[in-house]
Amino acid sequence: MKVTVDQNLCIGCGVCVNSCEEVFELRDDNKCHVKAESCNCESCDLNEIAESCPAGAIEVEE
Repeated sequence: MKVTVDQNLCIGCGVCVNSCEEVFELRDDNKCHVKAESCNCESCDLNEIAESCPAGAIEVEE
């Protein structure tokens, strides 16, 4: 599974980081960045997180 964040679309709201800090992080540029391609938590659904992004900046490829 590959997760990407389109930096041109990201508004830095932090929804993804609040959903899974293991995969996403906000950096000094106030943009979300991917720090891991997947997570070990059982509660995270990366497809749901991508759908919840208000800017549509997250893409998940199987």
